[in-house]
Amino acid sequence: MFGLGLPEMGIIAVVAILIFGPKKIPELGNALGKTLRSFKEGVSQAEDESPVKEKEKEKEEETQPKV
Repeated sequence: MFGLGLPEMGIIAVVAILIFGPKKIPELGNALGKTLRSFKEGVSQAEDESPVKEKEKEKEEETQPKV
């Protein structure tokens, strides 16, 4: 994980607690989690709407017999 070991992670945690305070840390974690979740959803939607997928769908529709 970016070459960070346990001591470095501990130092980062202590600095974060000193800057934001212990009550604000869970709120920041929540916000970060929601942001990452929405980013993943946006990326998956973009993949679904990509031109390559659209072309594949068009080819499938053309090859299926029309009733």
